Amino acid sequence: MSKEMLALARTVRLRAHAPYSKYRVAAVVRGVNGKLYAGTNVENIAYPVGNCAEVSAIAAMIADGEARIAEVLVMGPEGDLCTPCGACRQRLREFAADDLPIHIADPTGIRKTVTLGELFPMSFGPTILKK
Repeated sequence: MSKEMLALARTVRLRAHAPYSKYRVAAVVRGVNGKLYAGTNVENIAYPVGNCAEVSAIAAMIADGEARIAEVLVMGPEGDLCTPCGACRQRLREFAADDLPIHIADPTGIRKTVTLGELFPMSFGPTILKK
């Protein structure tokens, strides 16, 4: 995990559009190409229409032509262990294996590192359909 990921998450988190929940989240994914892709949560008055930070970061990665995630950092407010929601765990699984490291951070730094498999055991992933 690089200091670059933390710095980028700190910057992007402050740009979140979270006027309703006031809960600002940033996600940074590192593609297997080594590039960093950042995203933030974007709320909408019609709640289900918003985007999670992970969705925004994954979309930026895909738009750049990368299709695999090597590492993830998710940053929520200070003192919180802000992990990806269930839907985002499924989205991450689309582009990574169970051994994907996910760094859970707040603005002060990394609070915990887990794998996608630990967060999302027995997940439904692309390999299931290739059998």
